[in-house]
Amino acid sequence: MSDTPPKRRPTQEERRARKGAARFYAVQALFQMEASDVPIGEITRQFEAHRIGAETETETWAEADVNHFRRLIELAVDRQAAIDQMTDRALVAKWPISRIDPTLRALFRAAGAEMLSAQTPARVVISQFVDIARAFSPEGRETNFVNAVLDHMAREACAAEF
Repeated sequence: MSDTPPKRRPTQEERRARKGAARFYAVQALFQMEASDVPIGEITRQFEAHRIGAETETETWAEADVNHFRRLIELAVDRQAAIDQMTDRALVAKWPISRIDPTLRALFRAAGAEMLSAQTPARVVISQFVDIARAFSPEGRETNFVNAVLDHMAREACAAEF
């Protein structure tokens, strides 16, 4: 008989937090893929081994829903062209996605992937990724822009919800 207590199921709030962390890590991983030309499979392995839930002497990385992280990454990579086209349509003609900050490009790709998966309501996806934009830009200049682009993308990807 084992002396270890049974694993406690995470609360709904803990599950939400882990999904939020998965989204944040997905944005970082997609950014890293583009910035380094390292294959996404290798980046995913690095995140799972050295970031997600990792603890060092100086920092603790949040636990994440690893399956959600993987789904976002896989869909963002597999459907990148379609997501980028959807993002382009949401941007002003003078601002094609290639001119957008790489962090925001990664954010739009991760958010677009989640919208296309249709597993999470579009308004939740928008809210979560606007919060992530706020984390990357504490002065908040990009949050209104991100909200507007994601709203446009959601109306295309999740039209039935609007």
